[in-house]
Amino acid sequence: MEEYHALSDATMTTLLERLEDLLDELGNNDAEVDYHGGVLTLKLGLHGTYVINKQPPNKQIWLSSPISGPKRYDYVRATDDWRYSRDGEGLSTLMERELSATLGRDVLLGIGRVSDLS
Repeated sequence: MEEYHALSDATMTTLLERLEDLLDELGNNDAEVDYHGGVLTLKLGLHGTYVINKQPPNKQIWLSSPISGPKRYDYVRATDDWRYSRDGEGLSTLMERELSATLGRDVLLGIGRVSDLS
C-alpha cells in the first residue's frame, strides 16, 4: 500500500504540473485543472471534462474521459507505468493521444516511467 501511495501521488502531482503548464501555454480561459482529495479534474470547455482519481482500495488510478469513457489503471512494474488491463494501453499514452487530437497540437505529459517521478 505504501508503494501504491508513493507511485500514485507522484503520478497525480506530475500530471497536475504538466497539465497546468499546458493550459498556461494554451492561454485558454475556458480550460482549467484542479486537484483536491486525490481527484484531478481537467475541464476543457466544449471538449468536455477529464476526471482522474486515486482508488486506494483497488490500488488503481481511475480515468473518466469525455472521449474514451471510464478506465481503471493498475501499476505494472514490468513496464513501470499505469496500464488498462483490457487493452494494455498506458494512462500516459491514452491521455497524450486524446489531448493531442482535441487540442490540435502535440501533447507530451511525460508520466510514462512512474518510478522516475517519485
